[in-house]
Amino acid sequence: VVIAKAKNSKKPTPTPTIMSPSTHLARPLRIGMIGAGTVGGGVYELIMNRLGGGNSSSNPTSETSPPATATPIITKICVRDASKPRDFHIDASSTQIVTDVQSILNDSEIDLVIEVAGGVTFAKDAVYASLKSGKSVVTANKALIAENLEEIVDLVNEVNDNGDTKQSVKFGYEASVCGGIPIIHTLQSVYKGDIINEVMGICNGTTNYMLGKMEDGMDYDEVLKEAQDLGFAEADPAADVEGYDVRAKIAILAKLAFGTIVPLETIPCMGITNISVVDFAYAKSMGCTIKLIGTAVRQSQFGEHDGALSVYVSPKLVPNDHLLASTTGPGNAVVIDSANLGTASYTGPGAGRYPTANSIVADVMRVAENTCPILPFPLSSNIEVDNDYVSAFYIRISFQDGLGIVRNVGELAMSQGVSIHSILQQPITDRMAADTVVTTEACKLSQVKALCALIEKEDYALSSPMCMPLISDY
Repeated sequence: VVIAKAKNSKKPTPTPTIMSPSTHLARPLRIGMIGAGTVGGGVYELIMNRLGGGNSSSNPTSETSPPATATPIITKICVRDASKPRDFHIDASSTQIVTDVQSILNDSEIDLVIEVAGGVTFAKDAVYASLKSGKSVVTANKALIAENLEEIVDLVNEVNDNGDTKQSVKFGYEASVCGGIPIIHTLQSVYKGDIINEVMGICNGTTNYMLGKMEDGMDYDEVLKEAQDLGFAEADPAADVEGYDVRAKIAILAKLAFGTIVPLETIPCMGITNISVVDFAYAKSMGCTIKLIGTAVRQSQFGEHDGALSVYVSPKLVPNDHLLASTTGPGNAVVIDSANLGTASYTGPGAGRYPTANSIVADVMRVAENTCPILPFPLSSNIEVDNDYVSAFYIRISFQDGLGIVRNVGELAMSQGVSIHSILQQPITDRMAADTVVTTEACKLSQVKALCALIEKEDYALSSPMCMPLISDY
């Protein structure tokens, strides 16, 4: 059957398409950046070149972003000296160079502030003012966060009216710990239904590089100079070699993993300055290596990991088959032990222009996509903190050879309630300057410190014993 069309029939009127808010082209996410150094240059290049920020005026969304995502564009950069040459190209048609941070803070068109200036004074004022003015913040400044953790948490809550989502600022800090490893986002999201028992991390690439060279036979002074020549270590290397950098990072991870704020000054912190090639020789004989590690762990009281939280930084003897042992050069690694996942490791570059910039840009995109958590530290707890941590320990004693030394060390250990696990002795080539190593069963840090103080007073001791925790099954 053929049905003929009427001569005067019209095409059906199309039903109008109603666009939901999510299908409209989003307004660009306008950014003010404070600082334009190595990392800042990387951030600018990624946002303006790779994400299409440089074309935001003509094309509000980039090809790599879904339509609902606001394309980020850096409209202002605040620097100390506007005439200083930069090692990256700045598009003057899109980005204005300013020297007064108020130009960013008072600009109502700016939605987000990236802080890559560093320091804890000017940067703190700029970050706080940005949040108070309703601008989201992304920063790589671990010292600023760790030293002001409680204030930052309270300020974000206050600005957001304690969780009111109608008008919320976001605080992103992925780049503050372990550079290019997305460990912050992982702890914010992946472990929501899990219970974390322990977080251990190689969080400083400079010291990891140095320890690797010392394991190959270089002494401390020689490898420090090499690290400085290569740009890994600063002229004043204290933040790295004394462990302060790792201390700030493990304080941040402890808050994320356990919900507890641990003041920096309460965290035991030992760097690598007392490590020598002798320690690596003993470590090798034990099937171990040495790494500078930040640790946050629930101690066991009545059951497994049900006690107080201990947070500390120290070199550790690490078995060669442990996940952290294989991290070499300036790389970083974090190992998390949890109820659901067991042991999981996360490795990658810990610093550098593009690894760090990548983490900053990841936070920026989470703000642009409205997936950045309103609460930067989702957990809050009242877990007791006890930084007199429990571990097995390695103690190296430098001595002038004589009779009864081993017996004396045993008696002093017994007086402090320390049980000796083993005694190691390399062949003595100089009786006036020799070394021996004692490993202990699990005991408290305070017990080992008291033991070392007693040994140092003995006539045979040439110096204060060098001690560090070790990862063991006993």
